[in-house]
Amino acid sequence: MKRILVLAPHADDGEFSSGGTIKRFTEEGKEVIYVAFSPCKKSMPDGSVENQLYMELEKAVNHLGIQSNQLIKFDFPVREFPKYRQEILEELIKLRKKYNPDLVLLPNSNDIHQDHHTIYEEGLRAFKHIKLLGYELPWNNITFTNTFHVKLESRHLDAKVDAISEYKSQGFRPYMEKEFFYGLAKVRGIQVNADYAEAFELIKWVI
Repeated sequence: MKRILVLAPHADDGEFSSGGTIKRFTEEGKEVIYVAFSPCKKSMPDGSVENQLYMELEKAVNHLGIQSNQLIKFDFPVREFPKYRQEILEELIKLRKKYNPDLVLLPNSNDIHQDHHTIYEEGLRAFKHIKLLGYELPWNNITFTNTFHVKLESRHLDAKVDAISEYKSQGFRPYMEKEFFYGLAKVRGIQVNADYAEAFELIKWVI
């Protein structure tokens, strides 16, 4: 795998779910393209500046080895993705043709957030012939099938937490504490006899 596409419905989803994996990939010399679909303007705290989440995103991905030219940003309204399903699909098809990725990371099939599930469904349509992994966001899952794990070192988790710390506007969320991410990575690591890991739903694998 040389080129990986990360589909983040909201600007911070890639870091929350797959930050350690992204850091490992970039360390290994893989090209990672990060696609964010919404700056979540309607759900930002009072006093936020215009596109603050995207400003934080640009700082965050630097910790993971992603350059500005590997960052793609759209402006779909938060919590309204189902209304824009066809437009999102068309953009995903354009991305497939432009980048021809070897692997796509996207929300898992049981993610209950309407925006996340839309990206999952349209991502499945656009990239149905490509390796697909569904990432884990525990606060959006009642159930999660963790059938694929990426082993990580502590430095990968450190980079993930550094990236997440750039989202100052999201500091009020209960899952922003670094202990949560280290704890989850420890649990997933124990499942595969490693110090740390991130878990994914194996949606499709092609050899």
